[in-house]
Amino acid sequence: MDQGTATETDILLQARRRVGGDYTPSVQEPYMSDHQLEFFRRLLVEWKQSIHNAAADTLLHLQDGPLREPDPNDRASSETDWGIELRTRDRQRKLIAKIDAALRRIDDGEYGYCEITGEPIGLGRLIARPIATMTIEAQEAHERRERVSRDD
Repeated sequence: MDQGTATETDILLQARRRVGGDYTPSVQEPYMSDHQLEFFRRLLVEWKQSIHNAAADTLLHLQDGPLREPDPNDRASSETDWGIELRTRDRQRKLIAKIDAALRRIDDGEYGYCEITGEPIGLGRLIARPIATMTIEAQEAHERRERVSRDD
């Protein structure tokens, strides 16, 4: 198994580097201008493709054959590593659904605006987390409500 499994953040950073080129969305231009929307669309598509590529690599490694370590400890360690890898891929599968939802929001003209307040999410937050659906304030309030209801 690949010991250097790329995390969600690593994959997003790689996608951002490939998409960025000379352009970075700026607060000097109109919020969610055509240029900004195209940047985020390309970023989301690239991020999704990177996740698919990582999943394909995992599938190839799985098809290499069964684990054949003679030592039970080595075999257990390898099986644990594979379990972690498969859980990571499952998380990324769920992330693809969120990326698809963000792409739909771009098509519908709703991308970049909080689903709770309708206010702009902000370029910095969207660059860091292109699938964000809430402003930081709305997200924090949501998490506080979740914590309170979980504690009840």
